[in-house]
Amino acid sequence: MSTSIRAVRKPAVAGTFYPRERRELAHMLEDMLGAAAHASSGDRTPKAIIAPHAGYVYSGPIAASVYALLTPAAGRVTRVVLLGPCHRVPVRGLALPGVRAFATPLGAVEIDSAAVEALARLPQVVDSAPAHAFEHSLEVHVPFLQTVLRKFTIVPLAVGDAEPREVAEVLEALWGGPETLIVVSSDLSHYLPYEDAQAVDRATAQAIIDLATAISHEQACGATPVAGLSHAARRRGLRAELVDLRNSGDTAGDKQRVVGYGAFAFYEDARDAR
Repeated sequence: MSTSIRAVRKPAVAGTFYPRERRELAHMLEDMLGAAAHASSGDRTPKAIIAPHAGYVYSGPIAASVYALLTPAAGRVTRVVLLGPCHRVPVRGLALPGVRAFATPLGAVEIDSAAVEALARLPQVVDSAPAHAFEHSLEVHVPFLQTVLRKFTIVPLAVGDAEPREVAEVLEALWGGPETLIVVSSDLSHYLPYEDAQAVDRATAQAIIDLATAISHEQACGATPVAGLSHAARRRGLRAELVDLRNSGDTAGDKQRVVGYGAFAFYEDARDAR
């Protein structure tokens, strides 16, 4: 694995999942984060979060509810470990993009080359540019991170066929201290009627809060990285909180077939969570 090449991963879903034009995107993010500012709790910030990855008109407000909690971490968090499921290209293990940076309309974020080197010893971590080329589950989070944090590097991992404990091993290798934030990308239930989705998603949310490690892909499309985070959180003594739980019927109107979205924050003990 190497990030010595000069390639930059260009945005694949700008103009579809979120605005392509820089100013429009910045205004949309400011509006969503401003509306979610009530969720902030002083200078206490999470070590890890789970946030959804649909188009911003659908899941953006739910993602903003947890990203608003990261505002106090601007300038302190300098590395983000970002994990999301593969939707288009199958991968065995966890895939790095093999590039030096991720670009969005807001600019480019450098890949943490030292972190890539640290992962080289783990057999479940591979390079796969195809797995990242059109993958939205990671990309849609980067503009949120660019807005709430200052200067940071990123470790983007597309999670394919992997055991949750393999994911947890990667997280342990990159855990770091207050400078490192972990972001797991996942939607919840898919295409159920509104009330059915609410019931299923409430049960899934409770399982995530309980740090369950047996969540299915019917409950969450990012079940593997979610379960991996739960493994690591149990070992590290983190506590999970539900920040927001809605679905596309709440944000986009159609309640016949909805997609569920949850936002969760994982905290270390009171001393370490500041």
